[in-house]
Amino acid sequence: MHFIIIGCGKVGSQLARYLSEDHNVVVIDKNPESFKFLGLVFNGITIVGNCINLDVLKEAGIEACDGIAAVTDDDNVNIVVGQIAKKMFDINKCILRIVDPEKNEIYRKLGYDVISGQRLVAAIIRDKLIEKGTTTYIVESGEVGFIEVIIDKNKSGGKASDLNIPGDFKVALIIKQDGPIIPDDGYVLKEGDIVIGIIRMKNAQKIKRILEIQ
Repeated sequence: MHFIIIGCGKVGSQLARYLSEDHNVVVIDKNPESFKFLGLVFNGITIVGNCINLDVLKEAGIEACDGIAAVTDDDNVNIVVGQIAKKMFDINKCILRIVDPEKNEIYRKLGYDVISGQRLVAAIIRDKLIEKGTTTYIVESGEVGFIEVIIDKNKSGGKASDLNIPGDFKVALIIKQDGPIIPDDGYVLKEGDIVIGIIRMKNAQKIKRILEIQ
């Protein structure tokens, strides 16, 4: 697949490295020095130019691309790129990084896929301040998220599948000392295991009580 990434800061460069492992990736940035963040493992194309210039976008292959991510540090630039991609080139997979909460909500309602780190950062700080043994990562929709639970002595010895709550919580991954695994139904929890589960956010407090997470 062919993807275009607008902006080669920390977010854009990391995304480009991930995608270039298996896909064709073009990164556009007005500052050539930004491409140093890509490192040696990046296996794609870089273009220095104005990302809202149609000639630059066409050079990057926007007319036949499978998706575009506008992740510069300028909300307005990202919004303009999104409008060009959707309205002029009919690109469905158009991801915008928008930090301003008001703009974030407006463009989400207009049908754009919008990302912002604010919810995630706020959730992590909240959990560090008021909770023990758990961190909740909110997905951008706000409807579901991921919860991290550290298994203590009281929970060790039980099956991972016993933690599942239909419709509200499901174990997705377990991080062990020797690396992560996707557990089968019979996996027995061990002290120190870190369980990553998918959680329905509106029932988060109830689920934490059921799972005896303090």
